Amino acid sequence: MTGFDLTRLLAERGDERYDLHARHLNHQLPRMLHTLGFDKVYDRAEGAYFWDRDGRDYLDMLAGFGVMGLGRHHPVVRQALHDVLDAGLADLTRFDCQPLPGLLAEKLLGHAPHLDRVFFGNSGTEAVETALKFARYATGRPRIVYCTHAFHGLTTGSLSVNGEDGFRDGFAPLLPDTAIELGDLAALERELKRGDVAGFVVEPIQGKGVHPTPPGFLRAAQELLHRHKALLIADEVQTGLGRTGDFFAYQHEDGVEPDLVCVAKALSGGYVPVGATLGKDWIFKKVYSSMDRVLVHSASFGANAQAMAAGLAVLTVMEDEETVAHARHTGDLLRSRLAALVERYELLHDVRGRGLMIGIEFGRPKSLGLRSRWTMLQAARKGLFAQMVVVPLLQRHRILTQVSGDHLEVIKLIPPLIIGEREVDRFVEAFTAVMDDAHGGGGLMWDFGRTLVKQALQTH
Repeated sequence: MTGFDLTRLLAERGDERYDLHARHLNHQLPRMLHTLGFDKVYDRAEGAYFWDRDGRDYLDMLAGFGVMGLGRHHPVVRQALHDVLDAGLADLTRFDCQPLPGLLAEKLLGHAPHLDRVFFGNSGTEAVETALKFARYATGRPRIVYCTHAFHGLTTGSLSVNGEDGFRDGFAPLLPDTAIELGDLAALERELKRGDVAGFVVEPIQGKGVHPTPPGFLRAAQELLHRHKALLIADEVQTGLGRTGDFFAYQHEDGVEPDLVCVAKALSGGYVPVGATLGKDWIFKKVYSSMDRVLVHSASFGANAQAMAAGLAVLTVMEDEETVAHARHTGDLLRSRLAALVERYELLHDVRGRGLMIGIEFGRPKSLGLRSRWTMLQAARKGLFAQMVVVPLLQRHRILTQVSGDHLEVIKLIPPLIIGEREVDRFVEAFTAVMDDAHGGGGLMWDFGRTLVKQALQTH
């Protein structure tokens, strides 16, 4: 009998969590959390909430960067994992065909009827890597076009189509890919005319800054790509599975049928890492063109039984509980209530997004007193005001949010898709209180801002 006791281990050493990270993992993570006052100790979680040791609840408007689409510990997903473990399946033999991957592929493809086949990996970046490889091989061309400010992952291939220099710096040389501005059809056509473009990878709503593609852009881009025998790759890693009020975000625009679609995050149910690349039959048949090429692209843990069971449970719950329609309704409610505040607060410039993927953008105020404070923050580091909003939302109102990217004055809301009117009320009331404080011209918020300025100047 093994002596391993997880409950006892956590009880004995759980309080060392931040020290363990500082010594053995990314040492900058605990440093950043301590600086912002985000170094909380959460004891448990369920649905859209965490609880600390004192029993205080925290509203999660981040969902693990979109992973927790159904919230934490959904009972159906949890039971599916118990069931698959108890079944003792002969998993990952590598030389048989288990039923769960085929069943999950069938269910996924039911939401994208123009696509035919699925490759299962372990993450969003791996789903994108798969799409890049398949597009290059299927077209026989080397180059991928992507958008500035895009985020498609951090492995080398995905990093090559990452539109943020901060992630790319120091990791060159990367793959020979080319960036265009989101929505710039003329630039896309210019690159396509060179005859070496395999495909165009795009987020239907960019996660950084929460920028939807302009109306009509995806369909026009698709027509251009197909005219030049290149592929449209939709990165739905964060936007997919109901996040934007449709199952896939590209479905907001009629007539858009990507050749390859990347999904991950919410498909996991928050338990088992999984990524999937959906594609057209001819692309898969070109990549896997003979028995000699049967393993030309594979993943050691791809299509494992636990991940497949979690994915099947997630899709079933979404159908049974009408999660996509719920996300659309709740997102419309939250966005409309926040948009109504734009006229009230001069620091609040825009509220945008779709479904439960919402960006709140701040900008330069008109009044002299606020403008001087704003200028002070901007001179030190762009993005500090948004951080000033995120911190009191957590510290004073126990709501977890995130700034939508480095050097951006945008907060991104990507809560679990199960939130309802109670959570909308709580967030809007808390956000209003924070903005009232900011426009009051004093208080703890601007004191914290001055602290951030000092830290930013020390960093530089």
